[in-house]
Amino acid sequence: MRTVLKSNYAIEVINLSFKYEGTEEYALNNVNLRIKEGEYVVITGPSGSGKSTLCRTLNGLIPHFYRGHMEGDIRIFGISTRAKRTHELARLVGMVFQESENQLFLSSVEREIAFGLENLGLPRDYIRKRVKWALRNFKLEGLKDKAPYELSGGQQQKVAIASVMAMSPRILVLDEPTSNLDPLSAFEIIALIHQVNKAMGVTVILVEHRLELALKYATRLILMKEGRVITDGDPREVITSKEARSLGIGIPKVVEVYKRLKEEGIELPRIPLSSEELALGVRGCLATYGSSYRG
Repeated sequence: MRTVLKSNYAIEVINLSFKYEGTEEYALNNVNLRIKEGEYVVITGPSGSGKSTLCRTLNGLIPHFYRGHMEGDIRIFGISTRAKRTHELARLVGMVFQESENQLFLSSVEREIAFGLENLGLPRDYIRKRVKWALRNFKLEGLKDKAPYELSGGQQQKVAIASVMAMSPRILVLDEPTSNLDPLSAFEIIALIHQVNKAMGVTVILVEHRLELALKYATRLILMKEGRVITDGDPREVITSKEARSLGIGIPKVVEVYKRLKEEGIELPRIPLSSEELALGVRGCLATYGSSYRG
């Protein structure tokens, strides 16, 4: 059963600052964000910019698990995370961590998916239905009896996502889920996250450095530095901004090609975020201007 909405926004981060116990510097410094339901938000920035800390605030790990000093508020569909424990927020916000093997610890994939549902105290018949749904929708039926440690990194991340989505959260937060994966597995995980966003209508907050893969699905790109949000907006505008250049993040190669073409006087219809968009743009220019684009 879905929680009744109390806000027009899925997430509201209001004047949020946080420093961990025993430290003097703030990991987050006066962060303000409003994210609507159904958005696909990619967050990136250099190491130590506060990305993981921000993720921990969205499902209540901060302030309920990690000790420190917190100012401001985080509201999930209008509900303050200060007022709800993490197990209560789990029905609204699902979290997938960078190290999937640390999130999986039971003897089989099937039991792993059932674990969160059991902790919520749900009826057995409902748990069986949700486990079956997750195994089918995430194409894990052939792996249901395997132990998570027997799986590849990409398979482990699929199980972690399936385990979270079995609890029907409205928001899925992923903290660099592809960082330890090979390129093919990373591609499959990013495609799976896109499916969760589009087919299930789940709001996605994805911390990711592989922008070449992630940006083509994003509706919004946020850049962070030293605990602050420095740019937030349309991915095509943000990725070509002076802030993106100054951060030294991995600008997708297709964006670099777009810039080089522009310098040569070739203006594509829009900034490409994938190789497919780049190819379509170049073909469109050739079809429109013909031989004038040929040396």
